[in-house]
Amino acid sequence: MRERLKSAQRIVVKAGTSILTSRQGRFSVSHLNRLSTEILELIRRKKEVLLVSSGAIAYGMEANRLQKRPKELAQLQALAAIGQGKLMHAYESFFSRRDILTAQVLLTRDALESRDRFLKARQTLETLMDMKDAHSMMRVLPVVNENDTVATEEIHFGDNDILAVHVAHLIHADLLVILSDVDGFYLTDGSRLRQVSSEEEIDQELVKHLKDSRRQTTVGGMKAKLAAARTAMRLGIPLLMVNGHVRGMLAKAIAGEDIGTLFATCRAEKNARKKWIAFSAARRGTLTVDPGAYKALTEGHRSLLPRGMVKVRGRFEKGHVVELETMDGKVFGRGVVRYSSLELIQLTGKKTDEIQGLLGYKSCDEVIHRNDMVIWD
Repeated sequence: MRERLKSAQRIVVKAGTSILTSRQGRFSVSHLNRLSTEILELIRRKKEVLLVSSGAIAYGMEANRLQKRPKELAQLQALAAIGQGKLMHAYESFFSRRDILTAQVLLTRDALESRDRFLKARQTLETLMDMKDAHSMMRVLPVVNENDTVATEEIHFGDNDILAVHVAHLIHADLLVILSDVDGFYLTDGSRLRQVSSEEEIDQELVKHLKDSRRQTTVGGMKAKLAAARTAMRLGIPLLMVNGHVRGMLAKAIAGEDIGTLFATCRAEKNARKKWIAFSAARRGTLTVDPGAYKALTEGHRSLLPRGMVKVRGRFEKGHVVELETMDGKVFGRGVVRYSSLELIQLTGKKTDEIQGLLGYKSCDEVIHRNDMVIWD
């Protein structure tokens, strides 16, 4: 699998706050410049690079001479507002002297939940990365960050790990490199995990070995990284976690060297719209199905009909994404509904020939068509 990394052309690099700060938690321009130098080397090798960078809040803390990260959301958002401009200025100062422009792209989770906005974000990033100079090198380095000034969720969780996965999905990346402050994922016995090839290893084995440490300027940790790795594997994106404090890590990564922990790809859904349904779209409700419907959906690859439903939870409209679960609470898939929650409450357990009489109209027989459904393996 590591041999395949040598041919990776489009690479997402995620730098957490710990990579851009000193051991004392102070923002470090020298750390940022070292990271930028490694990214520049990839660009000079004609790789297409996108950087997902944390650090805005830490930079805001530095500017305000704060030693301890605030807990209140409003304060964190204010610090992000102060730090985002300073962070981008630091990147711009480095790359502009090397004739490379930087483009700030601020994303929030809801920007990816809408299919239309998801596609527009993809188009913007693709356009930026397609801008080349006379030597076929990138002219623009996109720098993506969670829009912490308006975010209400990721500002507390994940330190942009899951954002990096979604960005890699957006641009069809060949590799996602997460720069951490350790040499990879370590087990409780002290040994480094070198490669993970299945989600089951994460679900059944690795969570037992979680050993997390947190700093005042960061919110990321191994639990967040495992969640990000699991999603990346399902999307078909190789994820490599390496020590970002060691010089030359990015060059070693694309050389296929045995560094860090590689989360290899497993069988992934190829349909782009179904990937969006599975991983990016907001889940607006839940449909509970009976055993017969569960078997028809999972083994027979059938559409969901009203008769197979036993319960509707949440408020949603036609076209929203909902989760599918068994009667014992096991979530096994997602899909786009063709009726609203209020309509489905009336249709629960009914036959398709009763739809017209119950609703006064009938747009289709299916609650969720099989083409709009993703079933977990």
